[in-house]
Amino acid sequence: MRVLVIGSGAREHALLLALQKDPQVEALAIAPGNAGTALIADQHQVDITSGDDVADLARRVRADLVVIGPEIPLVLGVADAVREAGIACFGPSKEAAQIEGSKAFAKEVMAAAGVRTAASEIVDNPARLDAALGRFGVAAGDPAWVVKDDRLAAGKGVVVTPDRDVARAHAAGLLEAGHPVLLESYLDGPEVSLFSVVDGPTVVPMMAAQDFKRVGDGDTGPNTGGMGAYAPLPWLPPDVFREMVSKIVEPVAAELVRRGSPFSGLLYTGLAITAKGPAVVEFNCRFGDPETQSVLALLETPLGQLLYAAATGKLAGVGDLRWRDGAAVTVVLAAENYPGRPRLGDVVVGADADGVLHAGTARRDDGAIVSSGGRVLSVVGTGPDLSAAREAAYHTLESIKLPGGHFRRDIALAAAEGKIHV
Repeated sequence: MRVLVIGSGAREHALLLALQKDPQVEALAIAPGNAGTALIADQHQVDITSGDDVADLARRVRADLVVIGPEIPLVLGVADAVREAGIACFGPSKEAAQIEGSKAFAKEVMAAAGVRTAASEIVDNPARLDAALGRFGVAAGDPAWVVKDDRLAAGKGVVVTPDRDVARAHAAGLLEAGHPVLLESYLDGPEVSLFSVVDGPTVVPMMAAQDFKRVGDGDTGPNTGGMGAYAPLPWLPPDVFREMVSKIVEPVAAELVRRGSPFSGLLYTGLAITAKGPAVVEFNCRFGDPETQSVLALLETPLGQLLYAAATGKLAGVGDLRWRDGAAVTVVLAAENYPGRPRLGDVVVGADADGVLHAGTARRDDGAIVSSGGRVLSVVGTGPDLSAAREAAYHTLESIKLPGGHFRRDIALAAAEGKIHV
């Protein structure tokens, strides 16, 4: 099997490493990739938002399977173009990808499927903003306002704050940019990221993970695309996991089939485990980053065969997935000033260590690895438990040098110390 991966981050690096272990995968290509992926796959330049260009590249590299990593190509319908070219593609159609592309669409699907989620309201007119803010947040008895960009925002379009002025400023800025705003009630409880490989009504859940969105230790500072993750979740009861699959993911997959836009690919479900049970925070239409780096580090089932089965309508025959014992912890090394405008072009030393996945990196003409994005590296540690996995990840981080680079030091700490409870 020849596989083409679309994307350039640590998620795609993790996908390539997992695909490389599949005995049926004989050739790997990636577009556009980064300095790390160039060492394990043929690298190509292509406009990943153009379905025609991606399909043409898939033909040129004789791909049997195309795996699309980022959300933007999926929301723009690139997977449809690849399939129309007669090539198997792991990634949902443009219609199904609206589960991430439009939070209003996701709310409609959840309502029809009877899935528990936060109460919400769409505001598309600045004149209605103040009245709507009065129906949510602290004004409604919640500890904070939750204000979201209704469109794609790379994980940074959400503000959760007890300060009405901050909430209003974020919402007003989105409306001024022409983006509808979603106001939600606050969901309390530990959060879970659940990946499910989906093919129409068939759902094969993967291992649950937890990610860390805020930039600073103790969940302080602004939201980011993700500063770290770990798997599995020792505090998540098996019956709650089964409820997430049977009462949330499967009904949503069935509802998308009923609407005539069946989902085929990776359905990411972000949940809060509230006192009333699991409730949906968001859906994504692709592998999450950085959770993918931890989850795939523990997967034993051959990834290429799994994704190809989903892409060709044969997922129902796959059965349960196999996992390694132990745990995996991923810590993101970010560039100076991230999640603001990051400083780029700094030399990264130590990026070739074991467990290091590249995200925002490039190779200079002199061979040096330099930063080219906000999240520069993902460092993955594995071990028999979370404490050992944490120790491995942070030990590797100490050997990496990036001027102005920063990372959180508390990834998976509370879980390792047994401080998270449902």
